[in-house]
Amino acid sequence: MKRVLVIGAHPDDETYGVGGTILKHTARGDVVSVLILTDGVTARHNEVEIQKAAARRACEHLDVTDVRFAGLPDQRLDSLPLLEVIRPIHAAIRELAPEIVYTHHRGDVNQDHRMIFAATLVAVRPLEGNSVKRVLSYEMASSTEWGPPFTEWAFLPNVFVDISATLEAKLRAVEAYRETFQSEVKPFPHPRSPEAVRICAQQRGVTVGMQAAEAFVLVRELVLHHTDFDIIPFLR
Repeated sequence: MKRVLVIGAHPDDETYGVGGTILKHTARGDVVSVLILTDGVTARHNEVEIQKAAARRACEHLDVTDVRFAGLPDQRLDSLPLLEVIRPIHAAIRELAPEIVYTHHRGDVNQDHRMIFAATLVAVRPLEGNSVKRVLSYEMASSTEWGPPFTEWAFLPNVFVDISATLEAKLRAVEAYRETFQSEVKPFPHPRSPEAVRICAQQRGVTVGMQAAEAFVLVRELVLHHTDFDIIPFLR
């Protein structure tokens, strides 16, 4: 049993980015917590509670009951000192002692995602006493693939999780975000459409011989004891 922390900038990042993998974790008895850093909506409207309710419903489909909201301002993280973004992440790590952390990709076009990647790197520094042994970045529909064609922005995955058995449940979790003040679920061919989510999962899968997969960049892994090799998920 592992303790897992999924960090997202906005409600729905956890589902679109890591939903199938979260279900793999919970199915094998891992304890998963989700930390959402911003309200996700106040750049567009003020219906924050509707967005939170959708996040809780989505996480129920992912078998996650521990959903935390830091309440930082949507699309304005770059206006805050980085320390203010680090604090809720550091507090969650100190309280939950996760061994595995999922966070955003450093090259996403969304500036909130980039700020959270930078804040996460500080919060998971491999200092004595820090529980985190594995840090992975996930891709986010309509952000990761929309980055500019520069090497330093590229998402180059080197970890693939087989979500063939959990894709349908992930898509049900995605549907929870249709019931927001402004729906986060878009019509095809938008990357946030259910059809596009399925296609992306299948595309990631066929690159590694699976029916469907989620892809990640391994940022850091610490192997301190022989038992830590078990932290590598779902590759055996």
